[in-house]
Amino acid sequence: MSEDIKAQALDIQFLVDYQADTVVSREVIKKELGTVTFFAFDQGQGLSEHSAPFDAMVQVIDGEAEITISGNVHTVKAGQMIIMPANEPHALQAKNSPYKMILTMIKSD
Repeated sequence: MSEDIKAQALDIQFLVDYQADTVVSREVIKKELGTVTFFAFDQGQGLSEHSAPFDAMVQVIDGEAEITISGNVHTVKAGQMIIMPANEPHALQAKNSPYKMILTMIKSD
């Protein structure tokens, strides 16, 4: 984590910026038991289907994400969140607009 952002009130919209035709990420907390990462997805970009051994919470802070969990498609808009269950396949796409999100993963049983 960048030490320069600790103990400061920050606008979460500006912790990661959109870049054309790519996915940008910025890990702001990295501990043995979990991480908090900000992502910006340009329209048409995404993360292909994968799974993780722990639950992961996605909070959309700008735009709209299409998140598929075990074959079920969910539209998650700014101000909304969804929990992707451990060991279930999931994928994330910026189909209709670019979007920004916060991914929180806590590694425990």
